[in-house]
Amino acid sequence: MSRQEATDQYTKALKLGQKNYRERVLRGSYPYPQVLDEILDEAMVAGRVEMGIIEIPTEQIIGTKTAGRRSAFASNFMPLLDLDSEFACKWIELCAAHLGDEGIRDPIRCFEYLGRFYVQEGNKRVSVLKSYSAPTIPGYVIRVIPAWSDAPAVRAYYDFMDSYRLTGLYRVYFSRPGRFAKLQAALGFEPDHVWTADERQHFVAGFTYFREAFRKQGGEELDITAADALLVWLRVYSFEELWTLSATELGKTVAAVWPDVKLLSAPAPISVSTETEEQKQEDTPAPKLFGRLLHAVFPDHLNIAFVNEYSPAASNWVRAHDLGRQYLEAVMGNKVSVRVYNDVHPGETAEAAMEQAVEEGAQMIFATTPPLIGACRKLAAQYPGVRVLNCSASMPYAGVRTYYSRIYEGKFLTGAIAGAMSRDGQIGYVASNPIFGVPASINAFALGARLTNPRARIKLRWFCVEGDAMSRLAADGADVISNRDIPAPDRSKETWGLCQLCPDGTMQPLASPYWHWGNFYVKLVRSIFSGSWDGLSSGNGEQAVNYWWGMSSRTVDVWLSEELPDGVAQLVQILRRGVMDGSIDPFRRPIRSQDGQVRNDGEKWFSPEEILHMDWLCDCVDGEIPSYDQLLPIARPLVRLQGVYRDQIPPEKEGPML
Repeated sequence: MSRQEATDQYTKALKLGQKNYRERVLRGSYPYPQVLDEILDEAMVAGRVEMGIIEIPTEQIIGTKTAGRRSAFASNFMPLLDLDSEFACKWIELCAAHLGDEGIRDPIRCFEYLGRFYVQEGNKRVSVLKSYSAPTIPGYVIRVIPAWSDAPAVRAYYDFMDSYRLTGLYRVYFSRPGRFAKLQAALGFEPDHVWTADERQHFVAGFTYFREAFRKQGGEELDITAADALLVWLRVYSFEELWTLSATELGKTVAAVWPDVKLLSAPAPISVSTETEEQKQEDTPAPKLFGRLLHAVFPDHLNIAFVNEYSPAASNWVRAHDLGRQYLEAVMGNKVSVRVYNDVHPGETAEAAMEQAVEEGAQMIFATTPPLIGACRKLAAQYPGVRVLNCSASMPYAGVRTYYSRIYEGKFLTGAIAGAMSRDGQIGYVASNPIFGVPASINAFALGARLTNPRARIKLRWFCVEGDAMSRLAADGADVISNRDIPAPDRSKETWGLCQLCPDGTMQPLASPYWHWGNFYVKLVRSIFSGSWDGLSSGNGEQAVNYWWGMSSRTVDVWLSEELPDGVAQLVQILRRGVMDGSIDPFRRPIRSQDGQVRNDGEKWFSPEEILHMDWLCDCVDGEIPSYDQLLPIARPLVRLQGVYRDQIPPEKEGPML
């Protein structure tokens, strides 16, 4: 009986092999198993390690060690030779043994390279067991260690070797380095936790369940692993929730985060919007007319919720956004209905507040601080029809749009003022946190100062580390100091922004950039009424959207003191007009960084991504970007989310996971 069953199994496997062969030929792909000897050069090898006998994940067996017999198999290891061949006869005998009392017990011998296995002995055993969808195959493995390089695959593999020491699993394989540490945190483990046998078994069971949902969603067509996708899923759900979901329910949760999963393999996962839709339509009038013609199909009223981590009275940042909310209501009138949720702390409180907002009819939610991103992600996955925005930068989530401003443009203008007003060119600068956009602001300020004072030196201090930055700068001889920016122009009489140190020790405000969030909110809401919101992300949802507007959109501006000399004020207005119309770019000039590297020869235009992700300082800046360990505890959560070196910070078990 087992002989007939084995013959039937070969017939089924042969059909699968022939189908796989035809499909790959039609796609122009190699139709046979890969041959390690043909893709590996000894110059690519750093060493070999005997791993002993391990359980090899069947799906990771992709090829053979040598070229012999490769034409007998399709790339999926299913047979290609006819039923009456000697090969088929041996395959059927082996299959019959597998179906008998003994089963296939002898381990195969293979080589592992970059997480994939190449069979040296036991090709037919692999074929038989793959035909039965066996999850693992015992094998004696020799690991081939690649020579170190900066190639993402090699870096990811070295990261895997570290993780294998802790997990003992080949299934936990990521396409990019650093992701295993995030998995440890998501599972509630310490970074160096060694998995027990029970923990391995528990994870494998859940991971196998998730991987099937990943495949059904089309994951095998993406250039990522199932472990990569699981990590995205774990940003919204917990691993233990796997055990409470039916296959259908799990499939729905995977579908909910699928846009973010696809972003992992996108060459440019984030689309940075630097212009308002009004600015774009000035250059292309046809879309504007088209929008008017179709206006009837777009909403004419929106229910909007503002979710604030603190109250406006307790936070100047939130107060600035609340002034923007008030401006939105005043300008838009009865076209919007707005609710405000204050003192909403990250975690369950934020999730509950956003759920309440949706229950109360919110169609659009603005979360005004980066730590609320975790709750935003969960809400966006559960309610894809709700427009969710978080005030942050460079967040790779298709379901949540982020918004910030090009405050560096205002810093360039205040730098020019500082250079003109400083007696000896010793200028102080107090930076907030080492997050996206802050090094660009420091550099733009420094370049502005050099524009009006070629001998200017910028003494950099940080608000987020120990010590009184302002006092230290005054003691160091700085006569003009750039403090933190004013949150809104109605706070201009305080010592925000650029100040001059007077002989009596008092600080005289001179100028400051500020955010006009009201203009941002009005323009963004109008984009929904005009229909341009839906077309921003290339129409396919394959990019996360980051609004990064500047002075040309009136989202950023500069307050000037009446005490500023007329000539300096006139110069600032000239520079301001140039920045707004694009004729002046703060960074399009010769620039060297502190390490002597030429960052711009004067002809280059920096892309928005290059400016936003600057992690270097100009050579006229005296100071450095503080490390994570140097930060005050209160600054660390924000830097984890938005820090210029956030990918190098070890993950924590608590808080949002990027």
